[in-house]
Amino acid sequence: MNNVLIIILAIFGLFVAAQLYVRVSTFRKKGKAVTDVPGKLGKEINQGKKLLLYFYTHSCAACKSMTPLIDKLSGEHDNVHKVNLGTDMDVGRKFGVMATPTLVLVEDGIIKSFLIGAKSYSQLKTLLEN
Repeated sequence: MNNVLIIILAIFGLFVAAQLYVRVSTFRKKGKAVTDVPGKLGKEINQGKKLLLYFYTHSCAACKSMTPLIDKLSGEHDNVHKVNLGTDMDVGRKFGVMATPTLVLVEDGIIKSFLIGAKSYSQLKTLLEN
């Protein structure tokens, strides 16, 4: 019985440590300059535009529910970009994306916001318009 309790507490402790690590690492990304991003996206970042980047994969369940919201938002705003990590992992590495879905708000070449997990349409709109 004691061994089972110790195992459960160890698993819980590892889970809490992993969550803490993700929160600290996302917090540390805010304010960092974004450099060496290739292609059209890199050009827009270098121009100092305000961009909302949505990192996703086709196999991600949370991404499947969030992608239609991003598509709707990108129809309303021209500064919303989807980055499929299945085909464009290099861009994900440049931003330090560790999970999907991830939203990164970039303005003046600086990361202003770095969010992991599914968000509602109103949260997305607020993030982009503030």
